[in-house]
Amino acid sequence: MTDLPRDAPRATVLHADLDAFYASVEQRDDPRLRGRPVAVGGGVVLAASYEAKRRGVRTAMSGRQARSLCPGLIVVRPRFDAYVEASRAVFDLFRATTPRVQGVSIDEAFLDVAGLHRIDVPPVQIAARLRGQVLEQVGLPITVGVARTPFLAKVASRVAKPDGLLLVDPDAEDAFLHPLPIELLWGVGEVTANRLRGYGLCTAGDVAALSVDALRGILGPHAGSHLFAVVHGRTPERVVTDRSRRSVGAQRALGRGPHDAAFVESALLGLVDRVCRRMRAAHLVARTVVLRLRFGDYTRATRSRSFAHATSSGADLAATAVALLDGAAPLARERGLTLVGVALTGLQSDAWVQPRLALDGPDETGLDAALDAVHERFGSASLARASLLRRGEGLAVPLLPDREDDE
Repeated sequence: MTDLPRDAPRATVLHADLDAFYASVEQRDDPRLRGRPVAVGGGVVLAASYEAKRRGVRTAMSGRQARSLCPGLIVVRPRFDAYVEASRAVFDLFRATTPRVQGVSIDEAFLDVAGLHRIDVPPVQIAARLRGQVLEQVGLPITVGVARTPFLAKVASRVAKPDGLLLVDPDAEDAFLHPLPIELLWGVGEVTANRLRGYGLCTAGDVAALSVDALRGILGPHAGSHLFAVVHGRTPERVVTDRSRRSVGAQRALGRGPHDAAFVESALLGLVDRVCRRMRAAHLVARTVVLRLRFGDYTRATRSRSFAHATSSGADLAATAVALLDGAAPLARERGLTLVGVALTGLQSDAWVQPRLALDGPDETGLDAALDAVHERFGSASLARASLLRRGEGLAVPLLPDREDDE
């Protein structure tokens, strides 16, 4: 292997992004769905397979609109436990590749392989090997972009999707970036893109031709300076692996209502159980419970409540989440609830936690530990709240025949 000069720029950052993650897991687990347009969700599309995307189905689209665009669309209920398990298996492969992994979400991460240049193959070959491992061992397609910076690697993976691999050579960054439409630039959303297009700026090259002062005038000081750095390849080169986790959360689309209050509460409690297990598995405790709601008119609301001391108690966190939901009930009835979510924030290590005193009520940490142990040994679907089971699921206890008392 030929060494480059020490100061030569290297493409050593990988952005690995699972393709249509939720939908791909469903197609992996049900052969009948493979090659067919699939949407995960109900009232709102949470994810769409590429067969559905090619017909115009997009995330956050209403189920009704998705079906009108794609009459043969197959809609499946989300199975978040299956997605979490698949994500863990993929992240295990990431960490087996390099210790320098920065998770971005449940289905994507940056990998820094700069430290492997003397003991492994070149980065693009590492990326190709990783793609093969994810497909063979987890059964999911994944796209990888390889570049000098996380930003360029992210854009490369966007261009290479689906199920692709793309290397951006450090000597050809402008040639790669400047012809791209502005919507492919990481951080350029719909509002920013429309504003730029209003000035006749359609590609990254169009933006790069402007001065930083001109961009600041169009987008404002911060956004203008950031976009100027983006189109000129001046974004940070470091993969951040030492940032503490700020929150853990989950959400569930409910579909169009009206929904029974008991059903919504059960859905919320299922989410609380899930995020509490994830938090305790990471040896963390939380100070704040955040409730997130989305309504039929696509507006959103957030409610939160903090504890005096951080906790990992599933009972306390669940009770707080339900209290927040009860407080938002009038708004939910008025607007129609379509999505409920919960997040635990103010996270810190559980190494130093004030134990609950007996006068504060029973200590339920033993129950939490027992439930976590069952899930760890038998899988995330081994235990669930009875209120979350659909008709016909779970165990049925036969009724014993009536018996007359002996005289």
